[in-house]
This record gives sequence, C-alpha cells and structure tokens, in this order.
Amino acid sequence: MRSPFRPRTVPDPGILDDHRPLVRRIERRGLLRGGLTLGALTMLTGCDVTDTTAVGRALRAVSDFNDGVQAALFDPRKLAPEYPASQVLKPPRFNAYYDVEDVKPIDGAAWRLELAGLISDKRPWTRRQIAELPEREIIIRHVCVEGWDYIGQWSGVPLRAFLERVGADLTAKYVAFKTADDYPSSIDMASALHPQTLLATRYAGAELPDPYGYPLRLRTAVKLGFKNPKWITAIEVTNTYPGGYWENRGFNWFAGL
Repeated sequence: MRSPFRPRTVPDPGILDDHRPLVRRIERRGLLRGGLTLGALTMLTGCDVTDTTAVGRALRAVSDFNDGVQAALFDPRKLAPEYPASQVLKPPRFNAYYDVEDVKPIDGAAWRLELAGLISDKRPWTRRQIAELPEREIIIRHVCVEGWDYIGQWSGVPLRAFLERVGADLTAKYVAFKTADDYPSSIDMASALHPQTLLATRYAGAELPDPYGYPLRLRTAVKLGFKNPKWITAIEVTNTYPGGYWENRGFNWFAGL
C-alpha cells in the first residue's frame, strides 16, 4: 500500500548537507535507535510495502529520529511571524475529527483546570482566576497537517507565566494536556516556555466560542495545529513521555513549524 503522504518527487538528499555535523551529534547521543538500514530507508521513500509490522517499526524509528532533529534545531528565542488584524479570519476555521454539531459545550461556571505532576501548587483553577492573570495577544498563522492554514488572533495567559505561577519544574521534559473531548496532547518544555505559546481564552477580542475550545485551549505559534488541544481540563508537568491521541496513532510528536 502506498502512503498518501509520500511525495511523488523524492527530495534531494543534498538538502541535509549543511546539517551533517548536527545529525552526527544526534546519532552519537542515541536519538536514532535500532539502526535503520539503507534497505529500510529505501522502502520508506520509493517502494510499496505490504508488511505492516515492519513498516510500523520503521516509521516509528524515522518519526523518533525526526523528533530528535526538530528538538535540536528548535530555537526557543526565535519568534514566528505575526500579522495585522486585517488578515484575521473571523470566525476561525473549525477543525476536529468530528462535526461542529457534535461539540459538547462546557459549563464555564463548573469548569476547573486540574494540575498534576511536577507542580508545587496543585490547587485547581477556575475560569475567573485565569481571567485575572495578565494576558498577551498574538496574531499568528495556524498550519494544519492536512495542508490548509489561516491567520488567527488569540489572547490569553502566556503558558510560561502560568507554569511559573503554580511552581512548575521548568527543567522537566514535557507538558501534557487532558481535554474534555478526550483528544489529549503534549509538548516539549522548550515549546511550552516559548513567548508565543498561550493558554488562550479569547479570539479576535471576544471570549473564545464553544466550538474553538471554550474556556481554555493551547495556542502556540511553533507547532502544527493538532498540537494545540482545545477544551483543556488538566495540565501535567512530567519527565515521563505522555504521548497524545494523534501522536499515539503515528503522527509526529514534536510537530514543529
């Protein structure tokens, strides 16, 4: 079976020439485990395959390698482009694995944000408490793994400021999110601390509507769209790899832009 994500034209391998020293360092650090052979790489880039067990292992190895490369190349100080308000899409595009009619609205008065893991103050937060924290606004491009994008205007609490406020261990590896629609996700700590990563509560100056993650969603400029979970109900800081709904089904975990 040929993957629908495989490009018809194989990229020129010379594109990696400038990064050969970095790749060698990553390999020496053990980020590439299992020793992919030339045959396995050829299988992934040029041939149809039928052995799903072997394909799964090979794809997992390549995905793990990609995660290591993206993490090594990620610059936590580099800002993504921001755009004028005139380009903002209103309302934003709804994206989920179900129809908008199937969204189950959350009772904002009863909602609580639970905290777990490597956090000193694990007391749950209410919507009002979060609204009282200083906000930042970003106008950034949302990029979906399916190939479409739009410009969105998001306001909310910088995730770094919130993690500092609750005494999170900022040297931990992961920040994980549980959601009301059971589509959990997780990101690396460096991306969580990026200045363009928010716990968003507003869109285009108005309270975040139900279909787009009310009352709280992640909105980061440095990840693909599926790494921005909506309807967040819990945050955990951990050194144990937490995965996520799509990540556990083969999507690349780092998913950086």
